[in-house]
Amino acid sequence: MNRSENKAGRLLQIEALLLAHPQGMTQAELARRLGVNRSTIHRCLPDLPGVVYVDEQLRWRIDRDAYLVQVRFNLHEALALHLAARLLAQRMERQNPNAAAAMRKLSLALDRLAPRISQQMRLSADMMDDESRLQDPVYLGVLAEITRGWAAQRKLRIFHRHAESGRIRDYVLAPYFIEPNAIGQSTYVIGWREPPGAVRTFKIERIERAEVLDEAYELPPDLDLAGLLKNAWGIWFTERDPVEVALCFSQGVARRVGETRWHPSERVLELDDGSLLWRAQVAEPQEMLPWIRGWGADVEVLEPESLRLSIAAEIERMRGLYQR
Repeated sequence: MNRSENKAGRLLQIEALLLAHPQGMTQAELARRLGVNRSTIHRCLPDLPGVVYVDEQLRWRIDRDAYLVQVRFNLHEALALHLAARLLAQRMERQNPNAAAAMRKLSLALDRLAPRISQQMRLSADMMDDESRLQDPVYLGVLAEITRGWAAQRKLRIFHRHAESGRIRDYVLAPYFIEPNAIGQSTYVIGWREPPGAVRTFKIERIERAEVLDEAYELPPDLDLAGLLKNAWGIWFTERDPVEVALCFSQGVARRVGETRWHPSERVLELDDGSLLWRAQVAEPQEMLPWIRGWGADVEVLEPESLRLSIAAEIERMRGLYQR
C-alpha cells in the first residue's frame, strides 16, 4: 500500500471514530485507538476541512450541520425516495428549505439515471419551499435544535405551549425519536421528560423554543420504539392495553376500505350484504375520530361504546347546526 492509500484509509478511520463519538475525541485518544503516533493524527486532521473542529477542551468533533453523507441509489430505491418526498410535500403545510435542499440534491444525483423521477423531485422541492406555504421560522429553529440534540444524544430544554390554556412550561427532554403524523400534518418528538421522569410526546409545532444542553443521555436498553407505537392510530400511545375497535362500513365504500391496510392489527370480514366489518386493537380510539368522521354515514361505530357515544354526540351537535 502506497503512502496516499495509507493516508486515505487513516482519514476514513478517523472519520468513523468521530462519527461514533459525537462528544468528540482528543488527538491522543484518536492516536491510541488507531495505534499510531499523535503526530500522525496531527498531520491527518487538516485534510478534513469543514468537517471537524476543535473546542476549548482540545477535542475534535464532526460538525454535523456541515457534514455531507455520500450515498448511492439504484432505480427502485430512487422511486422509494420520490414517494417519500411526495408525501412530505403534500402533507406538511410548513415551508421547509432543508427538505427542499435535500430533494434538489437527490434530483441532481438521479438526473442521468432517471430523468423523469429527477424532474418530479425538483417539483417536490419547489413545493416544500414555495412562498405560499406557511413560513414558520420558530418551527424550523426548534426542529433544528431537536435534531442536533437527537444526533448528539444530548438532552434538550424545551419551552412547550399547552394546546388549550396557551400556558408555556419548560421541561428537560431526552429525545428518543422524531415522528411525522400525516393526519394532523404535524411532527412530534418522543422522549424522556423531566419531570415526571417518563416517556412523553410533544407536538413540535407547539414548542416555542429548544436549547441543546451539555448533559448526554443513553437510550434505555429495553427501549422498543416500534413496539411503543405498534398499537397507535397515529402518534398517541398509552401504557394500558389496546382497545378493540369495531366498525361496519357500507357496501358503497367496502371495496375502498378493503384496498388499504389502515392499522397493523386490523382484521376485515366481508358480510353477506356487501358491507365490511373492520376490527383493530388501537391504543387510543379517540385519535381515530377525524378518520371516522371522514366516512360520514358510510360507517357505523360498533365498539367501544365510548367511541360510539362520542360520534353520536357529534351527530347531535351537527344536527343542531344545520337545523337552525
